[in-house]
Amino acid sequence: MPSRNRVFWWIVSLTIVFSSVALWGFKDFIPPKASNASAYVCKDGHPNEHVTAAVDVYNTPPKADIFITHFSDEGILPVFLVITNDGDQPISVNNMRAELVTARRNKLEALEADDVFRRVAHIKGNSNPRTVGPITLPGGNKNKKAQQQYEELTRAKFTAAAVEPHSTQSGFLFFDVQGVSQPVDGAHIYLTGIRDSDGHELMYFEIPLIPPNAASPGAK
Repeated sequence: MPSRNRVFWWIVSLTIVFSSVALWGFKDFIPPKASNASAYVCKDGHPNEHVTAAVDVYNTPPKADIFITHFSDEGILPVFLVITNDGDQPISVNNMRAELVTARRNKLEALEADDVFRRVAHIKGNSNPRTVGPITLPGGNKNKKAQQQYEELTRAKFTAAAVEPHSTQSGFLFFDVQGVSQPVDGAHIYLTGIRDSDGHELMYFEIPLIPPNAASPGAK
């Protein structure tokens, strides 16, 4: 009987271990907490409009570890965008356009989340598809990883339509850098289409990138 008990508890222990590994492998995405945009190294401020925009590159560990998706392996560059409005009137970012210009003058527009998902989930059609949002998943109901990737992208992407007075909005932009040589070093991100409360477009933001892992709030 003692031998049977040992076997029983050994099986229970293994079950707990493998369950924990599975749960860890499909961890929930927790977006980074944004500081005021002025606290970041990669930033551009407009003192007259009291608006600052900043970015932080998330393509290498430990920053990239917040994602379940290995974006770098798929040729995708995640960039955390932070916009702070220190003014007394709201600003509109609903029609904002983001463009990454590399040191070699490659011009890359930020991708839609659905386009990112098609890349990372390797969607090429399947005989047993299942629709998640506007996307058809390969593998039907069994494709838990693709489901989690889609939910991760939905939570991660920059979705703000406006930035209220004395507040900050943040989220991720994603750029297709597959085949692009040195997409970060010497690159700049340009933001256009941001408007004040009267509908007037603010001057564009030009944010220089620096090597990843150095662009953290408060970095010297």
